Amino acid sequence: MSEFGKIVRSVQAFSRHLSRAPKSEEKSMSPKRPTLGVALGGGFARGIAHIGLLKVLEEENIPVDYVGGTSVGSLIGAVYCSGLSANEMKEIASQVRFRTFARWTLSRYGFFSNDRMEQWLAQYLHCSKFEDLKIPLAVVATDFKTGEPVVFRSGSIADAVRASCAYPGMFQPVEADGRMLVDGMLSYAVPTTPLKQMGADRVLGVYLSAHWVQMRGPRSPFDVIGQCFSIAQDRMSNEWKRDADLIVEPNVEGFSYDAFERTTELIHAGEEAMRAALPTVKKWLGKTEPAGKPKLSRKTGPEAEPQGIVPS
Repeated sequence: MSEFGKIVRSVQAFSRHLSRAPKSEEKSMSPKRPTLGVALGGGFARGIAHIGLLKVLEEENIPVDYVGGTSVGSLIGAVYCSGLSANEMKEIASQVRFRTFARWTLSRYGFFSNDRMEQWLAQYLHCSKFEDLKIPLAVVATDFKTGEPVVFRSGSIADAVRASCAYPGMFQPVEADGRMLVDGMLSYAVPTTPLKQMGADRVLGVYLSAHWVQMRGPRSPFDVIGQCFSIAQDRMSNEWKRDADLIVEPNVEGFSYDAFERTTELIHAGEEAMRAALPTVKKWLGKTEPAGKPKLSRKTGPEAEPQGIVPS
């Protein structure tokens, strides 16, 4: 009888296994949410528009899995990934001015040092190492000697951000990991490619396209340098655009590179552009717009794209 009991128990166990198998298979076949990476481009004070974009993502409960940052995009990305909300960042941005980060120190390498940025980051970041961030972050800089892209994903956040923000001619290069580094915009004006390499299924690129020189002409040599780099960025954009599933361009025309006092307007520009892009992002994530909800768009014709969005 004992042998018979063992056989019965074995059959029962096998039956239970068969009954569970379809559920396991069904669970494994359930659709997986695509991961979202947000690539924040450079633009000095214009980068405050990034806060508006992140604010909309928060309000819509859209999860951000990866963040990439170039220049000011790296600064805002680092603060956001450390755990600050967009509203907290808005309050901080209203107090920032060019002198917050820049210290006059004329040398053959540049007119300013951005070493003040290290102290500023220590005040607002919730951590000092990439490994401790709440959201994985990639910060892009450029090797001054070789021109190669340098992507930081570990180690000191402050060193990486300072290097990424070292705009040639204005700020002195930053030494990190035995290299002399300058602004990441020379490698990726918008760091979409590093996010793809990190594993993002969908990449939202945020490009702050605006010329430095207005109709009245350049105000200083920095405007001349900036205008030249702006032209170069436009002509070198094909590579990073290939790795963007959607490109959002907040309307920052008319804002100077040091227009930190226009925080409210810049944040609004970021919000407006992201609102127009929401239907596409929600479609990626399987979310739907409520019936009758107004969509923010400006059309110049029956088939015009919403302002601020460039399909990739």
